[in-house]
Amino acid sequence: MYYDLNYVIEQVGKEKGIPKETLIDAVEEAFLAASKKKFGTHLDLEAKFNEELGEIEVFQFKTVVEEINEPDIEISLENAKIHDPECMIGDSIGIKMNTSSLGRIAAQTAKQVIVQKVRNAESDVIYNEYKNKKGEIVTGVIQRVEKNHYVINLGKTEAILPIKEMIPGETYRQRERIKGYILDVEKSQKGCTILMSRTHPGFLVKLFALEVPEIQENIIKIIGAAREPGERAKMSVYSEDSDVDPIGACVGVRGSRVQSVVQELRGEKIDIIPWSRDVAKFVCNTLAPARVSKVYINEEEHSMEVIVNDDQLSLAIGKKGQNVRLASKLTGWKIDIDSESEVEKTSKKTIDELMEELGVSEILARVLNDEYLRDSKDISKLTPEEMNKITSISIEDCKRIIEKAKSMLGKTENIDEQEVTKVHEA
Repeated sequence: MYYDLNYVIEQVGKEKGIPKETLIDAVEEAFLAASKKKFGTHLDLEAKFNEELGEIEVFQFKTVVEEINEPDIEISLENAKIHDPECMIGDSIGIKMNTSSLGRIAAQTAKQVIVQKVRNAESDVIYNEYKNKKGEIVTGVIQRVEKNHYVINLGKTEAILPIKEMIPGETYRQRERIKGYILDVEKSQKGCTILMSRTHPGFLVKLFALEVPEIQENIIKIIGAAREPGERAKMSVYSEDSDVDPIGACVGVRGSRVQSVVQELRGEKIDIIPWSRDVAKFVCNTLAPARVSKVYINEEEHSMEVIVNDDQLSLAIGKKGQNVRLASKLTGWKIDIDSESEVEKTSKKTIDELMEELGVSEILARVLNDEYLRDSKDISKLTPEEMNKITSISIEDCKRIIEKAKSMLGKTENIDEQEVTKVHEA
């Protein structure tokens, strides 16, 4: 080597953020590959970086023997003592080789190994840096526009922003600045891939975190968010401090904070909703501005039937079902919305059927209907004790009604079997 490698390694390490040891390993491996290509792969070679001289030294190891049979891997004791006066038969000694004879092809091999090693090391550095930024917002510059995605320059590396992760209708040009949410960081043989999104609910949450100091200080917590990008979003907020209004803090003075987020999201309307431990109340909050009359909860199916006045139905459902759809995403509950008039029609039919089939009073039939016990199959699954808690009627009456329901269910199943038999015969 005719130049100091220490300087090169130090400069590359600083520029790429790669540890010195990694670069030394890369150079050693590269020179070992080049030496094997030049002198033969069958030789026992080893490359070592000499930090004092700032160069790579290549050693060929041979075994000290009395009689040489294989000159490439063996050396006589007499010749071995020239290199190491204290060596003995059976020792392995390293003889420094003249690397100045390495040709152009060997040098090219060394270059390829170094480039690949540096690229892998650089990829590891980027991956380790950005894997901890997953779920954060970054700002970059549009490097180029591909068919299905944008390539974003983040400074040290590039990120991919797929078209499907863009807010509908928005477009960017080359060299424009853009914010995005780090959706995923993947490591592969080709390097490190950073995937960005502008449609993920987390993007909305992090934008508010940037605008609202109370969120950064954990005074206000964002419980969840749901979006239909570019159109509407719902976000639930909560504060343990009763003196802090979480909605007011997120809206800001004259709406300054929320407007900054709306502007970034290209006019997306944002409903900020108070979170509640009471799931029924929380669901009612998410359906605002519609006013809810009644809520029936079905824990088993994790669903709710929400009843509203007739004039509130379209408001609760929203344009093309958007309001109820976002409310369902935000709360995690399946929500069915009905008007009072429609429910009354359905309920009357169910109540009449229960009265006729089970021989119960209208009041008891209404109680069963309100508890989602609307047919013989549902009622037959109850124990007398469970029905007693729901209806407050005597255990004996509960037993009688449950037996009646099982009897009706048996008749229905027999009828169904007979119908199937007729079909097969036909």
